[in-house]
Amino acid sequence: MSKVSVLVVDDASFIRDLVKKCLRNYFPGIHIEDAVNGKKAQSILAREAFDLVLCDWEMPEMSGLELLTWCREQDNLKTMPFVMVTSRGDKENVVQAIQAGVSGYVSKPFTNEQLLTKVKQALNKVGKLDTLMNSAPTKMNSAFGNDSLSALTGGKPAVAGAPATPAPVAAARPAAAAPAAAASVASRGLLNSQPVKAPAASSAPSSGRGQGQLRLPNGIQQCVIKALSLKEALLVVKRTEALPQILDSAVLDMEQGDNAEVARLNGYLHAIVAFEQKPDSDWLQLTFRFVDQDAQKLDYISRLIARGTAQKHFIPGA
Repeated sequence: MSKVSVLVVDDASFIRDLVKKCLRNYFPGIHIEDAVNGKKAQSILAREAFDLVLCDWEMPEMSGLELLTWCREQDNLKTMPFVMVTSRGDKENVVQAIQAGVSGYVSKPFTNEQLLTKVKQALNKVGKLDTLMNSAPTKMNSAFGNDSLSALTGGKPAVAGAPATPAPVAAARPAAAAPAAAASVASRGLLNSQPVKAPAASSAPSSGRGQGQLRLPNGIQQCVIKALSLKEALLVVKRTEALPQILDSAVLDMEQGDNAEVARLNGYLHAIVAFEQKPDSDWLQLTFRFVDQDAQKLDYISRLIARGTAQKHFIPGA
């Protein structure tokens, strides 16, 4: 029985590793290749056949939409399942992808179940699902959802506590480090959503760089952006019953400036501490580490830092 082949395309190595781990846990017999952007994926697709492509939208050199358009122009790739995996969740973006011939759509951040559902739907349409399901385990392993850590280690979930002092409870290393420098390029194509309006919270910490929206696999939280560097953001969120988990993949929607520019930044929770010096702190301080290698997004962060507001809140050592 021939293996089912999947090509994973994303400029963030952390996301690629999570997706590959998820698929391999559920489909032991699957064959997976990966590419850092659409241009690399194009060269791989030109020489090798795949049963499915899971592709990010925003990438350097060639975007996911450009790769999708190219695939649909090739005789041998016209009917190949192509699922877009992206933080672009607006209706206009979904319509644009459908018009280009996308087979499915997964919004970041996503749960293990959401990703697998889209994969199974896409492969079922081309008669490849049975090949995979015959080799699938009886119990599905978690690669997303509440325990992103087990996606990398195969271990037990990390528990995010609330220590009495604002020292990191954990600082985890992803499979690959996020970029530490930005290339200065035009911001064309970066600002691709309607402004995110965070509700006023008089009790929330007021100093910092502004407000944003943190999208986690199992919910959305409004946040205060306390500090910003080229590799991470320091966020403060209201503590809820469902605590965020270290290594949870997430998307930070940032709105800054008078013209209400909004950028979606992909990343993961690198550390979680109590914002207040008490065990029952109502607020949590999150270190959100960026994983995007898209120069347009990094340039956007550079411009925010260059504005010089709240310089004293820069993250130490960043």
